[in-house]
Amino acid sequence: MVRFGIIGTGRISDWVLKGAVQDHRFRAVAVCSRSAENARAFIEKHPEVFDADALVFTSVDEMAACPGIDAVYIGTPNSTHCPYTLAALRGGKHVLCEKPLACNADEVRRMIEASRSSGKCLMEAMISTLNPNFRAAREKMVDLGRIWHFSSSFCQFSSKYEALKTGVVSNSFNPQMGGGALADIGVYTTFPAVALFGRPESVKSNLIKYPTEFGPADVQGTVELGYPGMTAVLSFSKVVDSQLPTEICGEGGNIAMDAVHICRRATFLPHQAPSSGRGPSTCPAVIREGLENDEYFYEFEEFINVVESGEIESKINSHEVSLVNREVMDAIA
Repeated sequence: MVRFGIIGTGRISDWVLKGAVQDHRFRAVAVCSRSAENARAFIEKHPEVFDADALVFTSVDEMAACPGIDAVYIGTPNSTHCPYTLAALRGGKHVLCEKPLACNADEVRRMIEASRSSGKCLMEAMISTLNPNFRAAREKMVDLGRIWHFSSSFCQFSSKYEALKTGVVSNSFNPQMGGGALADIGVYTTFPAVALFGRPESVKSNLIKYPTEFGPADVQGTVELGYPGMTAVLSFSKVVDSQLPTEICGEGGNIAMDAVHICRRATFLPHQAPSSGRGPSTCPAVIREGLENDEYFYEFEEFINVVESGEIESKINSHEVSLVNREVMDAIA
């Protein structure tokens, strides 16, 4: 059993708890919020998750000092990820931190060093790469032979955009809070690219920004990552919707995933004989589809596995992948 303190009472914490409780080793014992009232209300909102005697904190340092807590989940605005992680690691807690891990690569390096110094696990809560369908697609890549191209898109119209146009800037758009389309949803395209193909040799990007009182907020972007002998093209937006799949394209065919953030279906399409599109077509074969658990279950399963193994990082959402991904994001921004 791993006793968790939950830092942050926003929507993302609501979502992740639905998956966390599906792992029998997870136990939520405390909540930290800016106000005790918010923390208590969050506990009361989730009676299936918290015991009646769950602890309430308004200070991350105080939560980190509590001996009855083994690990923390951080689901607060991006600008707080680094300081809250450092405080938790100093207090001897394992840390599962929401994506993006930090606001820049220097912060990520500090967080990794703190993990190593404390001997406590630090993992970025990136659900995409831990999704069973994504992992099955990754294993199938061997059948593609040489890979020439990767494309990934996550474009989702934001419910906060209409408010943004009136001058109301939510945290998800606020550049001073580490917000913006790249940090909020573009990371779902960059992280899998780095996880699959490593550090790119080049990064070319085009960000569309919207003026706010806190500075320009990126609302949409396209990115081209250059790798030896292949390219990766990424697109993300919080002002339009798109249903484009994610594809890995090789000499032996294509692997398609219906969505990169929560893959529910992965398929393999062998090449058809070249005949200007007039030859017999090939049919896609399902690699894997459906999820047996809530999409957020898998990040807690992986994190708890790592904690119980005594390691300080996941082999999938590793420190190196998180660092390279943030370096790529810095180059884009």
